[in-house]
Amino acid sequence: MDVREIMRRNAGRMRALYAGQDPTARYERLAGAFRAQFDREPELFVSAPGRTEVVGNHTDHNRGRVLAASVDLDTVAALAPRNDSIVKMYSEGYEKPFVVDLADLAVHEDEKETTFALIRGVAARLKELGYRIGGFDASVTSTVFKGSGLSSSAALEVMLVASFDALYNGWTIDPKRNAVISQYAENVYFGKPSGLLDQSASAVGGLVTIDFGPDAPVVEALSYDFGAKGYAVCVVSAGGEHGNLTSEYAAIPAEMKSVAQAMGVDVLAQVSARQLMDAVPSLKNRVSDRAILRAFHFVDETERVTDAVDAIRRDDLPAFFRAVVDSGRSSWMLLQNLYVASGTNQEMPLALELSRRMLEGRGAWRIHGGGFAGTILAFVPFDLLDEYKARMNAVFGERATTVLAIRPEGVACIR
Repeated sequence: MDVREIMRRNAGRMRALYAGQDPTARYERLAGAFRAQFDREPELFVSAPGRTEVVGNHTDHNRGRVLAASVDLDTVAALAPRNDSIVKMYSEGYEKPFVVDLADLAVHEDEKETTFALIRGVAARLKELGYRIGGFDASVTSTVFKGSGLSSSAALEVMLVASFDALYNGWTIDPKRNAVISQYAENVYFGKPSGLLDQSASAVGGLVTIDFGPDAPVVEALSYDFGAKGYAVCVVSAGGEHGNLTSEYAAIPAEMKSVAQAMGVDVLAQVSARQLMDAVPSLKNRVSDRAILRAFHFVDETERVTDAVDAIRRDDLPAFFRAVVDSGRSSWMLLQNLYVASGTNQEMPLALELSRRMLEGRGAWRIHGGGFAGTILAFVPFDLLDEYKARMNAVFGERATTVLAIRPEGVACIR
């Protein structure tokens, strides 16, 4: 495989995917790893981006609305098909490969929260839907660092669906279906009750607003260049560990749905802010107080997405920033997902308070992703960027602050 020739043929596309940076050396290293691991040439590459959640914190699982974007950090696989039912995947940073026999597509309880579960779950759902599956060899590298809130798991899932797709289905699966299959693998096989935000943003690409209220999510692409307005989009890795927080994440949709069911509906998207306010006397002592507060976050946050999207459309950056800051404040006060109450370290609140003191009146800041640990999101004016990075990195680590670019394309097959 002549990687340089592939990069040359796809030059314009690669510049767009990687914010003007040349990924040739990275792809060459990945192809070299594939040769060393499998003693043959890869046939193609699949790239799936990470995502940033702009507004819409924990709204997707109750059929609310979100504003999200794919970013220029991605998970890339070098691939070649096999003649059997084995998927053998080496992932950078892991000594041993992940090996799954697709002859067995049952849920394995002992594989929950592992890569084995995602491979098996993606394959199982594809087969259930009538698509072809087959074995393949893969070497994988990723710049979507774990715990970043950029959803490394969704990028991996979306990449896996696209790998089966590219090798066995003629690249026929559309991005929305890719996202739904990815979510199924995470919910049923991996054992994490995620919504559809992460997978949709990675699969579809660009700046997108998604309404999960209808039976099929409505995805609308937006166009906005924050850089042209003088702002950098940053995530700051404040620290903390996600691995033992599944129960904390699971409690959020469960508590929201408990309020919805107490009000006689399935999900909170069927409840207005006025209806929720009027129902509080009857909800008290039927559901937890925290569940009611989380429900208030949902109804406000869903409307806040509409406000943020309208601000983008009319190029009203101050109004957009107000929506972002209000989103973060609601997550802190009502959703209560900035830290685990039993812990003494509160990295994310500290990162947000430092950001407020530097950016108030000039930018925006909020929690990023699922919460409890991980990252915050900040919109930083270019003239403050060096100071912001220096101060945040001094507290949270030398490379804590990452400047992102919005990627115009979601999951991509490159050959």
